[in-house]
Amino acid sequence: MPEGHSVHRIARQFESNFVGRRVAASSPQGRFAEGAARLDGREMAECFAVGKQMFARFDGGVWLRVHLGIYGAWDFSGEVSTKLGQTGEYSRLLPARPDGVVDLLGEDSVRSIGAPRRMRMAEEERADELEGAWPPEPVGAVRLRLLTDVTCADLRGPTACEALDAAGVDRVLDRLGPDPLVVDPEAGEQAFVDNAGRRRVAIGQLLMDQSVVAGIGNIYRAEMLYRAGLSPHVPGNEVDEATLRELWRDWTKLLQIGVDVGQMMTIDGLTGDEWDLALRDRDHRHWVYGRAGEPCRRCGTPIALEMMQNRKLYWCPGCQR
Repeated sequence: MPEGHSVHRIARQFESNFVGRRVAASSPQGRFAEGAARLDGREMAECFAVGKQMFARFDGGVWLRVHLGIYGAWDFSGEVSTKLGQTGEYSRLLPARPDGVVDLLGEDSVRSIGAPRRMRMAEEERADELEGAWPPEPVGAVRLRLLTDVTCADLRGPTACEALDAAGVDRVLDRLGPDPLVVDPEAGEQAFVDNAGRRRVAIGQLLMDQSVVAGIGNIYRAEMLYRAGLSPHVPGNEVDEATLRELWRDWTKLLQIGVDVGQMMTIDGLTGDEWDLALRDRDHRHWVYGRAGEPCRRCGTPIALEMMQNRKLYWCPGCQR
């Protein structure tokens, strides 16, 4: 499932390429025809992300809400510029690629953001035939197409895609926990400490609960707990306050790196060839995620894999107590 950094990148793509422009909206697949008709011809006034959800406001008080879920992705074509604010210690390490980072599995940090999309062979051939045509013909099951004179965004496979009014947006936002890139840092940290610290629920579950903290998914959950040396099974109300605050601050750091770089980079201190390898190959980006049975990079204990609330959980029994 796309995690918070991906959705923030998507929102910033829309800020750069759609906000302030009149947008043609359609539903080539047909499943969002009524909603697309409400958006069609309106100017996009703003776009932002909270956790794993994206919100775009159009003139006339109409909003678009999208939750990509497990299979959703946005594909951008035409003229695509970025507004990613690449600053801080990682900006100097970013590759000089105007089209973003593309790893060995084809994950693109600019042109296609979200869940990896595997097109059928016929679709791939059709896409090749249409390359250069404008506007491009839809390829595959496109739930929503947003189009300006020069930029196209196609949405496929989302869990949620709906047109709302402001009250509907507020109802969704009220259900979400704090997002470090949206809320006041101190207020967000305190809200997370309060949300997690009063629950007799495993911290590994709480980090995935979007009402506790917004944006964390399976990969960030595993990596954050490892970096904190914290067992995923400890109840939230048994985690000391200092550790909870450190978890929030680490999430703030990792989320910003993900937005800046376009990949979930959770091993600190990588430079040179190690950094380039991690950008290309996710097996070199993480401490524990995806490494079941392999020796811990620090203590050598085999990385454990179990299911927690029907999601895979990776952790090191030696380092996480």
